[in-house]
Amino acid sequence: MLLSIPAVLWAITFHEFCHGYMAYRLGDPTAKVRGRLSLNPMDHLDPIGALMLLVFRFGWAKPVPIDPRYFRNPRRDMFLVSIAGVTGNLLTAFVCGLIVRLIPYPFLRIPALGQFMALMVIINVGLAVFNLISIPPLDGSKIVYTFLPPSWMEQYFWLERYGFFVLILLLSLGVIQAIMNPIVFFLLRIILF
Repeated sequence: MLLSIPAVLWAITFHEFCHGYMAYRLGDPTAKVRGRLSLNPMDHLDPIGALMLLVFRFGWAKPVPIDPRYFRNPRRDMFLVSIAGVTGNLLTAFVCGLIVRLIPYPFLRIPALGQFMALMVIINVGLAVFNLISIPPLDGSKIVYTFLPPSWMEQYFWLERYGFFVLILLLSLGVIQAIMNPIVFFLLRIILF
């Protein structure tokens, strides 16, 4: 549990930072102005969401504020901002996995260090895959939104209103885990072995 805390803090912090940084690069200064373009975990930490992530493997951070009115191409730019958090988590997992593969000696000699690096990979992969699910408020829903025809928007906005409850229901029924587990294990095999 103690080794999980810094791994979770990094995963959620870097995820939110990547959203804010991408939005900033695309012309939206909102995250920077509000002090959220930061790698300080305290700027992104939602205490209840972090506790839920540690205990139940489902949690959240404070979402970085984004204002799509600054974007030149709102659909494309929302896609890029949405995918940035997931990309940051996968990048973290691949870098940690690569470090362990290229320099295995310290991780074999210090078991806690090896466990921490494994947790960095597992937590970041899990968070990335979870966020790709296309149910609001997850990033996957915003990615799908960019591809929806205008005639489907009313249904999308209905789902957005009730998405959190749908997500909780699917989590409690084990549906989300059944979808995620094969993808997570596939990525873990690629990264760690």
